[in-house]
Amino acid sequence: MAELSKVITPDFSMNFFRFGTGINTLVIIPGLSIQSVMGAANAVEAEYSSRIKDNFTIYVFDRREAIPENYSIHEMAYDTIKAIKELGLKDISLFGASQGGMIAMVMAIEYPDLIKKLVLGSTSSHIKPEQTKVIEKWISLAEKGDVHALYQSFAKEIYPERIYDEYKDFFSDMSNAVTTAELNRFIILAKSILGFDISDDLKKIQCPTLAIGSYEDAVLDSDATMEIAENLDYRQDFRLYMYIGYGHAAYDTAPDYRDRMYKFLMN
Repeated sequence: MAELSKVITPDFSMNFFRFGTGINTLVIIPGLSIQSVMGAANAVEAEYSSRIKDNFTIYVFDRREAIPENYSIHEMAYDTIKAIKELGLKDISLFGASQGGMIAMVMAIEYPDLIKKLVLGSTSSHIKPEQTKVIEKWISLAEKGDVHALYQSFAKEIYPERIYDEYKDFFSDMSNAVTTAELNRFIILAKSILGFDISDDLKKIQCPTLAIGSYEDAVLDSDATMEIAENLDYRQDFRLYMYIGYGHAAYDTAPDYRDRMYKFLMN
């Protein structure tokens, strides 16, 4: 069972959970969510096979508690690094999904000595104006306080239609539990994505990198993953895989996603 905990630094506190017993360390930075992934710790653990948990001790970090206004992706990366160092973690493999991938890229650029391998899922190094429409819609719904419409839009955009249709009543039930504090937090985190651009620094990533995207990414578009590939595919230790039919949240929906991660991390 996943172990929920909190790391406290001189500047902030950050929730995380841990599972697995392996000698290798895998840090996971989840994407933008309306409610914290900390509440789904056991569900996240269940997605990982026994062979991954036998070979890795896995840490899943939330964003810091009491986030400030205008909290940037770079600040999220710096805070996550502080939390990692506070726990004494070294020589880590790092997986970031969506916004978490943006944070992970900044971490890999700014702290290359800490990260051994990098996996990027459905993310972007350069948010272009045409890639902001969905996120701006979510921000607008959140600012209006329309939690039900926000939850439905969020789920509809990140999941394939077949999965959304199957679980839309569940998403409706989840929306009833969203607090005002969670909504305000979501707005700040979502706004941090707008204008994000580290494309000029991508070549500073030194570790072996696997980018996994989806051709039907309705949130960031498949071009976002391809732009990362265009900047890194000159390297022999770069790998790219694109899914068909699994949507933005391929990291949750593709049945072989964790196997692909495992093979890359262990080779």
